[in-house]
Amino acid sequence: NGRCLRADGGGEGGGPRRKHLPLSSERNEVDPTTGAVRRTRMNRQASIATSEVLDTLPSYQADLLAQKFIEIYKDPVAMVTYLSSPEFAQDILKLAGKAKTIFEAEQRCLFLESPIYVFGDTHGNLEDLHFFSDNIWKLGINLSAGRFLFLGDYVDRGMSSLEVVTYLMALKILYPTKIYMLRGNHETRDVNGWEEHYEERSFIRQCKDRFGEDMGELVWEELNQVFDRLPLSAVIDRDIFCIHGGIPRPIPDSPPNANRIEMLQRISPVSGINPPYEHEDEPYRQMASECIWSDPAGEDQEESGELGADGFGESPRGGGTVCFGNKALDDFLAQHQLSYVIRAHEAHAYGVSLSKRARCFTVFSTSKDHNQGSKAICGCILVDFDQMEVITRSPHYRNHYVHRRDSMSVTDLPEREIAQREKVGLVIEGEPSSDEEYEEYEEYEDEPMET
Repeated sequence: NGRCLRADGGGEGGGPRRKHLPLSSERNEVDPTTGAVRRTRMNRQASIATSEVLDTLPSYQADLLAQKFIEIYKDPVAMVTYLSSPEFAQDILKLAGKAKTIFEAEQRCLFLESPIYVFGDTHGNLEDLHFFSDNIWKLGINLSAGRFLFLGDYVDRGMSSLEVVTYLMALKILYPTKIYMLRGNHETRDVNGWEEHYEERSFIRQCKDRFGEDMGELVWEELNQVFDRLPLSAVIDRDIFCIHGGIPRPIPDSPPNANRIEMLQRISPVSGINPPYEHEDEPYRQMASECIWSDPAGEDQEESGELGADGFGESPRGGGTVCFGNKALDDFLAQHQLSYVIRAHEAHAYGVSLSKRARCFTVFSTSKDHNQGSKAICGCILVDFDQMEVITRSPHYRNHYVHRRDSMSVTDLPEREIAQREKVGLVIEGEPSSDEEYEEYEEYEDEPMET
């Protein structure tokens, strides 16, 4: 560091004296075309050269509205009245307008470099999202190494859908090259508008309960217009394919070796999918639908011969959805020179699971609202060049904002305030009893898995 420490006790008071060594006043410059090295003296031009390099780095513009949503996320209890107010609704509409422009400009399949954290479904679960932010980007997204990729399903089921999705959108507005959001099947109107099925946990119902019928539907529609513009897939390090549901089938009548990633890029940057807009071509709409809906085939389907010659078959979900078997996955990975698929879409009690000969990872980043038992945990995956590391939340983690209704933390609160907090998901019912299936809790080992 340009200095050394004397040990002869020559400093004041008999202590060691620090001796500063002169720094070299020369620098080495490499010619980018010839590779030749030229030695020059350092002078005021050094700071100018440094400034030029810094100017090439991505800069993030301050956005006061987006920053406001970040502050809300940090302490939602302090903002509980605002979270059901007309002002919050108006701020969401403005935020959505900013986000639409960013997402529409992105490719339908993103090409990203590691290190990158990959998250599955969050489903309006503020508590689990706080676990990740408390432990992975505690200093802020902008000061954390790597990038962050979310695979969709931000809304429905959990009662904090609005807080979760607007927080992630605000991060995207502030740091568009640090955080990326893909589309899940719950980012379609047919699903997040299915009030009869999800009742008070449906996204549209949450919007209407917060802001009233008319304003609630306006907020719901405006956020769905953001969802219409979300990318569908991503490739990490040209080696790992990331998607919400699973690999899609080729467009009908396409050549046998047609590149499906190139097909994905041709999907309209504004797509309703379910239901579609009039401008959407049906083959590409079907491909987009399979991206957000398909699942790996079960072992029983593989063994019973239910799958077609191409390795695809009918999904147990029904409704025309498909599943993919080992052959379909083999063909897709070989065709695109990839090694793995990371997807979300299916709940798992341990946060992350493996299937298809350990080539398909399923990551689930919410531990609640999916009948996985009280000891279910959420997880994410860190892709770091030639390694993958699984990160999971202990079921014993509790943050400072979400409390059970029978918790001592809320017993002294007035009923009116408890009701306000329940509406925004900050007070929840007591944990269900543990299912026998998940009574034995085992954590993932700390050893990373080689890719």
